[in-house]
Amino acid sequence: MAETFNIINFLKSAVAAGASDEHLIVGHAPFIRKNGFIKRTNMEPLTKEDLDSAILEIVPTAKRDEILTLCDLDFMYEIKGCSRFRVNYNRQLGQPGLVIRNITYNIPSLAELSLPDILQSFVEFPNGIILVTGPTGSGKSTTIASLINQINMNSSKHIVTIEDPIEFVYGCKKSIVSQRQVGVDTKSFSDGIKYALRQDPDVIFIGEIRDKETMEAALKASETGHLVLSTLHTNDAVQTINRIVNMFDESNRFLIRKQLSETLRATIAQKLVYSVQEDKRYPACEIMVVTSTIKDYITKDNIDEIYELLKDNTIDNMISMNTSLALLKDRGCITEEEALESSNDEAELEKMFRGVYQGTKAYYE
Repeated sequence: MAETFNIINFLKSAVAAGASDEHLIVGHAPFIRKNGFIKRTNMEPLTKEDLDSAILEIVPTAKRDEILTLCDLDFMYEIKGCSRFRVNYNRQLGQPGLVIRNITYNIPSLAELSLPDILQSFVEFPNGIILVTGPTGSGKSTTIASLINQINMNSSKHIVTIEDPIEFVYGCKKSIVSQRQVGVDTKSFSDGIKYALRQDPDVIFIGEIRDKETMEAALKASETGHLVLSTLHTNDAVQTINRIVNMFDESNRFLIRKQLSETLRATIAQKLVYSVQEDKRYPACEIMVVTSTIKDYITKDNIDEIYELLKDNTIDNMISMNTSLALLKDRGCITEEEALESSNDEAELEKMFRGVYQGTKAYYE
């Protein structure tokens, strides 16, 4: 007789194995993701009864009576002393499934994440917007958490986070940290920002900017003297600006570009590059700091010229993604092949490897 699937023991084992995510699907053995790669475990295939039991074990009490009739639900679960987990309950082909992201208790520093030192100065902006961008699983949430934790430990401020769901939990250290969950503590992201402005905040973290209403609220908050941190699912600075502008009707885009040029302080586009030799992932970052030149490019809709500036700029604390990949290769963290596989412009990166070198090594020294 097959051993009954125990979701708690499985999650403890996955965390101990260094997994970042778990996938539970009816008819298959559980899968884990480690260093960006999906791996099948050697456990028995899961039955519908296994999944139903697992879901009822970890779902919040308020949703317990209805969970098995829902199609989608996001929630948090915690195993004390082990980890927090962001859980997505879903259905596929009529069967229940779970996708689980592990959220560690420990919030690593920027140095521990191997991120450029220049990021430390970004949290010193008194107002404006800082965006961390990248695909799913690129470490955006961890980078933001590290920035928030730096403020919390070193500055006397009020930080309000608006998340869906709440991931990292911050104790009040030198700062006050108020964490609000959409659907539990506030109706929506835009409502959360609106009411946060009445809560005497210095810093507002928006879990993700998904729509025009949230973007409008974020712009307003940054214009009224607050530092706003948030994430977007875009791959580089140019895509980020275009995504924001294209949220709005064409008749309003000039005003939005003008507003964005005055409020955007920096973008950090990142991806995680796997090193076979090191059996770990390293962050590659494209960093854009909004200078007077970039303000002008945004206002005049000369967005494509920003990339040329990122490639050539060595004095304004900027770096292109290819330069970051080249630096990782030069440091011996990744191979040339691994760098090229992660590049959005392999031809340019190959030229850099042949000696046409752009950027500065100061970011990682």
